[in-house]
Amino acid sequence: MHKSVESPAFSASIEDYALIGDQQSAALVARDGSIDWLCLPRFDSPACFAALLGDEHNGKWRIAPKGAGPCTRRAYRTDSLVLDSEWDTPEGTLRVTDLMPQRDSAPDLVRIVEGLRGRVTVRSAIRLRFDYGSIVPWMRRAEGHRVAVAGPDAVWLRSEPAVHTWGEDFCTHSEFTVGEGEKVAFVLTWHPSHQPRPPLVDPYESLHGSLAQWREWVSQCRYDGPFRDAVVRSLITLKALTYAPTGGIVAAPTTSLPEQLGGIRNWDYRYCWLRDSTLTLDALLSAGYHEEAADWRDWLLRAVAGDPADLQIMYGLSGERRLPEFELPWLPGFGDSVPVRIGNDAAKQLQLDVYGEVIDSLSLARCSGLPAKPHMWQVQRALMDFLCSAWRQPDEGLWEVRGGRRHFVYSKVMAWVAADRAVRTLENEPQLGGDLAGWRAMRDEVHREVCERGYDAERNTFTQFYGSRGLDASLLLIPRVGFLPPDDPRVIGTVDAVREELGRDGFVRRYSTDVAEVDGLPGDEGTFLVCSFWLADALHRLGRTEEARALFERLVGLCNDVGLLAEEYDPASDRFLGNYPQAFSHLGLVSTALALFGDQEAG
Repeated sequence: MHKSVESPAFSASIEDYALIGDQQSAALVARDGSIDWLCLPRFDSPACFAALLGDEHNGKWRIAPKGAGPCTRRAYRTDSLVLDSEWDTPEGTLRVTDLMPQRDSAPDLVRIVEGLRGRVTVRSAIRLRFDYGSIVPWMRRAEGHRVAVAGPDAVWLRSEPAVHTWGEDFCTHSEFTVGEGEKVAFVLTWHPSHQPRPPLVDPYESLHGSLAQWREWVSQCRYDGPFRDAVVRSLITLKALTYAPTGGIVAAPTTSLPEQLGGIRNWDYRYCWLRDSTLTLDALLSAGYHEEAADWRDWLLRAVAGDPADLQIMYGLSGERRLPEFELPWLPGFGDSVPVRIGNDAAKQLQLDVYGEVIDSLSLARCSGLPAKPHMWQVQRALMDFLCSAWRQPDEGLWEVRGGRRHFVYSKVMAWVAADRAVRTLENEPQLGGDLAGWRAMRDEVHREVCERGYDAERNTFTQFYGSRGLDASLLLIPRVGFLPPDDPRVIGTVDAVREELGRDGFVRRYSTDVAEVDGLPGDEGTFLVCSFWLADALHRLGRTEEARALFERLVGLCNDVGLLAEEYDPASDRFLGNYPQAFSHLGLVSTALALFGDQEAG
């Protein structure tokens, strides 16, 4: 009987993870060769490896040299999402290549072990735990494979060539030795337990095919300016976070990674937010990815179809509306940050800014030459008809605060954006039809009210909400959306005030958490990376391009060793916070790079 050999203690930080995925789900791979997070078959499915939010007993799969700790180095293969991790040991050098090939029918996870020097003994230990680490499956042998089954889930595990494998302590272990040039490939395949095993994939063909597909996709990128590697890595990450069957883009592939270690600000981000829509479309078009932009536009049209009064701030991967929020008490959370939440009750909130985001996105799609959809203008008209009266309501605002509704300034600004884009569209194409006079009147009224009630003349800055002295990083977008020109003294004052009052070590928080009743939650959070990119963009628009580029360079420097960004960053501890990798952060990187260094307009 072989006894388990414990690896050296390794406590991963968020930045210690790399991402692999197949555009329907994704896995996080730690520096020590452990896959600690994987949801199958979709991004929002229950995890079968959940050690990220617990420990090894909640599911993980580690492959590494026997007795070794974190890898010596790791990197993605050029222009791909194929990850290589290498260990230098006294016995030799070992490489583990991780990927999830684009699937035909079932999701596959491929791990190829290769000897590069000497002879290295390798250990694989896989603990499958379905339903977010709560269910230990029944494991058996079949057709020379290991098969794990529990409820609706079945997973097949095989190696080529076959290696010595045994079960111990509800874990499947393998141990083998590889010399220089020798390889052992593992393939893990999921399918519904009531269906037969799907066809086997060749791991080496999958590797070659994945590399070719990613590189062919990257070759379409139009950006050729400074920091191109960071821009390309961000675009690859955004592609990886796209749910291929529908075109929806998840905010992140994780749930409940904390905004404060040990705190309760832990949310499920495996859904598609409308607030990202214009930024997403603009970045994809500007970078040359018209097909992805069209897919996102089409997802948007399907998701928002229906009564405009029922527009949600977020939807499921296929446009699902019900995303009930509940907690998983058996998971201790990342860094003991509880609760671990599944679903997101913020989907029920009223956020008026999303009406502006949707109408702005559809207007951008029209101006950029994407193939028109016959019902697109009807959707915009319906949204405008609703917004003409609804814009006067208080709402929960862009950041989904849970402290009650207020008249958030950014929400009103985006109501102005909706009216402005609708007016411009109708002025250019009057045959479309619509209430041009009414929309113009609304646009003027919103603008006047925001400038009167949302502006603090004493401090020369717009505020977070009417009557507030607090600020909000979303105010940095006022010049970007065209509400006021960049050289307006009120814009300059706002940018300087946000930078001063919300700045932390040069980066920007979303808003102050000192006043608990604003967001209804205790504790603090880190600097919000997309807001820091917004600051760089705003400085550039104000003519402070040298400052903007210096800030952008600092932000790019926060990327971890494989080029990924989380939602937030804590300058005090030099650690990532929040869900990871975060689409919003990578969108900010791409968008700001294009603003600072690009020479091509969207479309």
